Amino acid sequence: MNVKKAILRRATIASVAICVFAIAIIGQLVKVQFFRSQDGTLWKERITQSHIRRDTLRATRGNIYSSNGSFLATSLPYYYVGIDPLIAKTDSFNKKIDSLGLLLAQKFGDRSRDEYAYMIRKARENERQYLLLNRKKITYQERMEMQKWPFFRRDRSKSGLGGGKFDAVYQRYHPYGRMALRTVGYLNPETAKGFVGLESSFQKELAGKNGVGLVEALSGGVRMPIEDGSDIKPEPGLDIYTTIDVNFQDMAETALLHGLEKYEAEQGCLVVMEVETGEIRAMANLTFRNGKYVENFNHALAGGTDPGSTFKLPTMVALLEEKMIRPEQMVHTGGGVVSYYGRRISDAKRGGHGSITAQQVFEKSSNVGVHMLMSGFYNRPDTYCRYMRRFKLDKPIGLRLNGETKPVVPNPQSPGWSRLSLNSMAIGYELKLTPLQMLTFYNAIANDGKWVQPMLVKQVRRANEVVKEYEPFVSQEPLCSQKTIRIVKNMLEGVVERGTAKKSKSPYYRFAGKTGTAQKLINGRYQVGKYYTSFIGYFPAEKPKYSICVVVDSPHGANIDLLYGGSVSAPVFREIADRIFAYDVRMHRPVAIASKPARQSGDGIKAGFADDIRTISTELNMDAQPNAEGWVTPEKQGSKTQWVSQTAREKVPDLRGMTLRDALHLLENRGFRVRFEGYGKVIDQSVPPGDPLPSPRKITLTLRQAAKPDTLVVALNKKNQSGR
Repeated sequence: MNVKKAILRRATIASVAICVFAIAIIGQLVKVQFFRSQDGTLWKERITQSHIRRDTLRATRGNIYSSNGSFLATSLPYYYVGIDPLIAKTDSFNKKIDSLGLLLAQKFGDRSRDEYAYMIRKARENERQYLLLNRKKITYQERMEMQKWPFFRRDRSKSGLGGGKFDAVYQRYHPYGRMALRTVGYLNPETAKGFVGLESSFQKELAGKNGVGLVEALSGGVRMPIEDGSDIKPEPGLDIYTTIDVNFQDMAETALLHGLEKYEAEQGCLVVMEVETGEIRAMANLTFRNGKYVENFNHALAGGTDPGSTFKLPTMVALLEEKMIRPEQMVHTGGGVVSYYGRRISDAKRGGHGSITAQQVFEKSSNVGVHMLMSGFYNRPDTYCRYMRRFKLDKPIGLRLNGETKPVVPNPQSPGWSRLSLNSMAIGYELKLTPLQMLTFYNAIANDGKWVQPMLVKQVRRANEVVKEYEPFVSQEPLCSQKTIRIVKNMLEGVVERGTAKKSKSPYYRFAGKTGTAQKLINGRYQVGKYYTSFIGYFPAEKPKYSICVVVDSPHGANIDLLYGGSVSAPVFREIADRIFAYDVRMHRPVAIASKPARQSGDGIKAGFADDIRTISTELNMDAQPNAEGWVTPEKQGSKTQWVSQTAREKVPDLRGMTLRDALHLLENRGFRVRFEGYGKVIDQSVPPGDPLPSPRKITLTLRQAAKPDTLVVALNKKNQSGR
């Protein structure tokens, strides 16, 4: 019985508490609606008189950062300028309205002072609560300046003025202009959502969560949030931290542009990736449109096509893994032309290469030689295709960026497969691969067979809090044996040392790679003279740090023999590699520190600033070590040199041996008017050193050279003759 009473008592208390809480909420709503005011107007009247309604409050979009924390994309506030003409007191309004009209006319220049003043007065007469003064958006800095104006000052309530309003809108801003624009991406102007690039791929993270609250619909389509009426605050978007280095990106775009302009190419791309981590440091994509090169398509990510001779690397790896070839074995390519099931297979070199080794087949990019070496696979096409799958060439690389083209690597079960397909694949045809997919394979070779997934985004943050971190993905199983890796690395170096890219060899570092030239497939036919040229490689060759892919698509020139990958794309690789090598000092060999020179006498120093002399003497191992401060001159006392300070302001300093610039500094600080003759160092002065300061304070300096003064001396002479 006691238990029932206890339960009943608790239930009664809980019911009463809930009722009290409900009554409190209702009371608060009544208080807000009927008794609370904003800007001197009750909420009840405000809602009745104005167009207040519940609406979406957009969240601030997150930022996109480079690898060193620089902005690649951010949202900046811009403001529409408006006014509520009813807020200001009548006397203050009439007194200051013309001043405001003048300031607005000077600021925007679209109306006169009287027109602005009349427009605001008319709105006040018609009891309009909001007037959009101009449709031009102003920056935050301009807003701060306008807050010094009447009606817009922060202390407007004390002056009886007020009503100025700034309605914020956010616009996406790219501090580096169009740099990496297709990779970073941009927004759809109609929906304000990410349209391409990282803006689209990370739309959910960057967009944040919109809030819901009361807004006031103002004239001109402006919606002004009412902070006190917000039900759900908007949640700002998260920040994206990328692997892009703005310095590398600038180098990449410059090098690519040079190559495209030189050959009047239609389009191209360049990607720089760290070998060990797969972090993409630069991704440049340029297309010729309307007389200039613009970044409007991501060729590196979505430009799937026949890779050409760069695909001979996976072919050689497969042959070596199957132990079908040895690098030193001889291959008889004859005159450079053979026939295979009615297909003509030819080398770029007229007359062919004759008898060459398997390594030279790769270095010289002999199609006939590859065909000869592939004979062991022609009866086992499944085995060759299995290697391509093992090399991960048949799957997308999985870069966290929307739009990657799915690779096409045929096999005997694919539609359209024929007995010629394997021959085509071996030299880079009948395939569809993007530059990034090919670069990832080359990067694995540079990384001793370890396949690394390319990375473009490292972290997603909320302010300083790391919400998500992406770690490099490295395949545990190598693509091939270490013996094969050593052989093909030697082949790739041979391409640069002796093969198709030897003209791009650098005297400062060694790099390795493979040239590629594929005829363009247009209307179902391969066109002679229309080429897709490329070079993929890595450097330094002995310890690879960066892998790079360069594509120059459809170069133009009078001599089609000079439109191959070795002549077109390899020099672009060399240019970007040179720039990176000069920039990344960690790649340079340590310089041995030279031993200190023998102790030297400081007798050659005539005068100077004590701190400077001490620094120079220490670095050059000299005896000159002034024990005085300020401007000093040496005095010989037997075998020793005594340094005398010239900073005593009550005496004339010893200026002999000083440069004119130093002498002027000392004299002008003492109020002297200086005249001088000649140029160079001071050898004499009209007032002896150590004398009391003369009156008037005039002095003439004689300089070492009596020839016509140079421009600097003329300027100083004019300055001192004017008495300044």
